[in-house]
Amino acid sequence: MKKITLLITLLVAGIINAQTDTRIYDIINNVSAERIEKDITKLANFGTRHTLSDTISETRGIGAARRWIKSEFDKISSSCNNCLNVFYQKDLVKADKRRIVNDVMVVNVVAVQKGTKYPNRYIIMSGDIDSRVSNSNDFTSDSPGANDNASGMAGTIEAARVLSNYTFENSIIYVGLSGEEQGLFGGKGLATYAKEKGWEIVGIMNNDMIGNIKGVDGVIDNRTFRIFSEPTPPTETERQRRSRRFYGGEVDGISRQLARFIHKTVQTYMPEMNPKMIYRLDRFGRGGHHRPFNDAGFAGIRIMEMHENYTQQHQDIRTENGIEYGDKLKFVNFEYAKKLTAVNAINLASVAWAPPAPKNIKIGGIVEPAVKFSWDKVDGAKGYKIYWRDTTSPTWDHFKYVEDVTEYTLDGIVVDNFFFGIASVGENGHESIVTFPSGIIRN
Repeated sequence: MKKITLLITLLVAGIINAQTDTRIYDIINNVSAERIEKDITKLANFGTRHTLSDTISETRGIGAARRWIKSEFDKISSSCNNCLNVFYQKDLVKADKRRIVNDVMVVNVVAVQKGTKYPNRYIIMSGDIDSRVSNSNDFTSDSPGANDNASGMAGTIEAARVLSNYTFENSIIYVGLSGEEQGLFGGKGLATYAKEKGWEIVGIMNNDMIGNIKGVDGVIDNRTFRIFSEPTPPTETERQRRSRRFYGGEVDGISRQLARFIHKTVQTYMPEMNPKMIYRLDRFGRGGHHRPFNDAGFAGIRIMEMHENYTQQHQDIRTENGIEYGDKLKFVNFEYAKKLTAVNAINLASVAWAPPAPKNIKIGGIVEPAVKFSWDKVDGAKGYKIYWRDTTSPTWDHFKYVEDVTEYTLDGIVVDNFFFGIASVGENGHESIVTFPSGIIRN
């Protein structure tokens, strides 16, 4: 009886996290490997999805592929009483004599599931439509792009199928981005479009290659995946850079907080998975479609497999020295793609069910045995979690839950020895992404 009373008390106080929301487990269970396999197969069978490939054929080329993706989003919308607004977002990209040999219309396929309370706040899941072979300007040869990146595109469609059965306070965008292999043009176009429309983007989860479990080094792993995130936004001011020298925050930018949120959500709901945060924008010297959003000042991360097989990326289909080259359907592990799709879906839902993150967080406590905080009141928040961690820890490890306040002092804790952040907590127990302090309370 005492345990039950304590449980009820903690639930009322909002201290138990959103693991008590059984809908998250339902979302995981409803993701289908069979549907993902069917969609990856369909995309691979368009022959090539190169950005400059055929746009007229109904069976081959990027035109046929994007029309099919839109038709799938339209079907999903029809099944949920038109809950998705599906449209093309496009920009003309001029030839640059490097990767765009002809002028081309780069077309993204966008599906928006509007939130009921915060319709202008968006969390985004993306996959790439296009594919390529060894020569980035070869737009006629077969390029099935099964893993790179039909897997991410199929996962995005599947997440829309599953989450369209729910209603969220915040908006969710499911998008197929084009022109990735030619220079991240689709992401640039949509990030610019978002700026023009005044969208408040909470973050983008870019999925690029989520279907391979056997690395070129021979390692086989169907549980580990990587979350790439940059440390601080490229749009920060010189004043913000100078401030970090004295107050810290070198690894606490908005994209890194999104990565930590995903890491925590997965460990809570999918403990069999092994999320690995990589403290880097992307793979060494390489890029992905979250970067244009980072460049525009939005939070963005890349989710992808842990062990890549380079013989199956950007390769002409061939066999040399007994090695089979090419991004073929046979190399995709659909159960693994299902797991990473579920990773995305539960994080989309967790963000979309949460209140906005706190703003204008200030921190103080110089030469005192206490840490002071102040922040703006968040509409829709039942309370707040004040988090802290060792300065060398990658995750938020300790917290204090508070309600009905916008100021608080943590007694007995020395500000010099930890990093701090605050998250909003909704009535349903879901938390916002943690916000790192941006101002100082003077003694």
